[in-house]
Amino acid sequence: MANASLIALRIVLVLAGMSVLVTGINVAFGGIRTLGWQGERLFFDVTNETAFLAQDSHVRFLGGLWLGVGLYFIVAATNLAKHRNTLCVVLALVFLGGLARLTQVHPATTFGPRILGSFLAELVGMPILYFWLWRAVPKNRTV
Repeated sequence: MANASLIALRIVLVLAGMSVLVTGINVAFGGIRTLGWQGERLFFDVTNETAFLAQDSHVRFLGGLWLGVGLYFIVAATNLAKHRNTLCVVLALVFLGGLARLTQVHPATTFGPRILGSFLAELVGMPILYFWLWRAVPKNRTV
């Protein structure tokens, strides 16, 4: 049974990693405007090109970090014992990012259909993966 749990956990991590990877590429290569893979692209007008380009650079950096998280989920799935502790930290960081969404103070957006799936993945899915990993791969166990 434990073996089936580990296989399922690996599959879930790879699928989550692929999803995160796609959204990371969307932002890393598209900036604030994105590549449009998650919906419409034209949602604002730039009134200060210099300020926009600086913020766009920061958003591309964050997209690159997110892309890295997706890659790490996939890599970690290949050797859960080796990556257990670091993966737990990454899962906790994604959960923290989900909590940060609450600072928007606009419930219609945070709990709306465009955000809700991501929000639930961050605040419900990440803790589930964290505790699943914690139980399925005890410390100092080789899998």
